[in-house]
Amino acid sequence: MERCRTLQMVFQDPYGSLHPRHSVRTTLSEPLKIHRLGDTERRLAQVMQDVGLPIEFLDRYPHQLSGGQRQRVAIARALILEPEVLLLDEPTSALDVSVQAEILNLLVRLREEKGFTYVMVSHDLAVIDHMCDRFAVMKAGDILEVLPRKAILDGSAQHPYAQELIAASLAYEGAA
Repeated sequence: MERCRTLQMVFQDPYGSLHPRHSVRTTLSEPLKIHRLGDTERRLAQVMQDVGLPIEFLDRYPHQLSGGQRQRVAIARALILEPEVLLLDEPTSALDVSVQAEILNLLVRLREEKGFTYVMVSHDLAVIDHMCDRFAVMKAGDILEVLPRKAILDGSAQHPYAQELIAASLAYEGAA
């Protein structure tokens, strides 16, 4: 049970990861009940402040929120248990480009303030460059190479697949 508290996840689709008939308050309170943590109202107010949402949003439902607001609630749900590790599965891919930057900057700020570790899945090298100190290149579920962030631009990847993947991603971003 403790492992579940110290390791939390933020899913790719913020709408699909929130129960449509549960208010934000219910969504955020449920993990506190499961883990028997008290001081619920203070924790709710703090986590809403942490993710930049007004306290009044506690009484809203997912369909009443924008995609970025829903993702902030999903992040709040993960943070409310004060995890050591936060798993992020493409946390901005379902969001508009303008909202993506807001969420990424929020995640960077929260990591600096709270001191937890991210493990992020992403196909976007720009996101990796912005968020990660190092990254792993995977193929068919196997880690081929673990690289520092600077390897995105300096060509220091050794594995041929990693070299091809980085080159293709950079070419795609350059064309876009």
